[in-house]
Amino acid sequence: MKILSIQSAVAYGHVGNSAAVFPLQRIGVEVLPVYTVNFSNHTGYGSWRGPMVSPDDVRDIIIGIEERGVMGEIDVVLSGYQGGEGIADVILDAVSRVKAANPGALYACDPVMGNAKSGCFVAPAIPVLLRDRVVPAADIITPNQFELGFLTDTEPDTMESTLEAVDRVRATGPRVVLVTSVERPDREDDTIEMLAVDETGAWIVQTPLLPMKANGSGDVTAALFTAHYRRTGDAADAVARTASSVFDLLERTYLSGDRELQLIQSQESYAHPRMQFQARRVR
Repeated sequence: MKILSIQSAVAYGHVGNSAAVFPLQRIGVEVLPVYTVNFSNHTGYGSWRGPMVSPDDVRDIIIGIEERGVMGEIDVVLSGYQGGEGIADVILDAVSRVKAANPGALYACDPVMGNAKSGCFVAPAIPVLLRDRVVPAADIITPNQFELGFLTDTEPDTMESTLEAVDRVRATGPRVVLVTSVERPDREDDTIEMLAVDETGAWIVQTPLLPMKANGSGDVTAALFTAHYRRTGDAADAVARTASSVFDLLERTYLSGDRELQLIQSQESYAHPRMQFQARRVR
């Protein structure tokens, strides 16, 4: 499997491609990383150095890849955080080029906007751009519950309302939806869930909720779920494997006391997930 991953990169720590690439490689995926920024560290620190890569330069890199004659070998285009409006056109153009060469390729979009605790942390134009142009072009999307609400102009919280919101966003284009950070009022205390939905059904996985914030964990989640789903077409297996791997990564990070993901130290959790969490069919 080959994945063209168009995301940010940092030298210190693990977000964007710096979070997604290694776990994908560890499960046997060939990754073609294209950087949209090249920062010293993620912006959550409040200060950073390094350049944003202009949309024209990102496009040039993708065209250079195309000139190597490998577009037909790419199985998935993966995108995450979009720092500026211009990068969306570049990503959609890349998807078009890949699908022209390989009609069976998929586009997986993590529509990063914000979360329930922090609200939106992207430029005001980005959520609208994602909703109106990018998400409808995707085959797979991986929003958190907050982002799902914006995409559908709803406030999903219960199982029923979350499934209704998923159906609404699937009607715009994506056929596979992974909802992360699902928090239902009737869930068990100190737990959090992931919900995966495709045309065959809907499955939920519940894990303990760790008292931490981990930048980059969503990037790992989107990458692993996308790869597992592309490989098997089995949403239940993909979400169970992803949840098992990501929980072990987060638990190791929490116990380390380090702010950054223990990405390398957790590599066996990607290659050989313990499968300690099983997916339960909810529809």
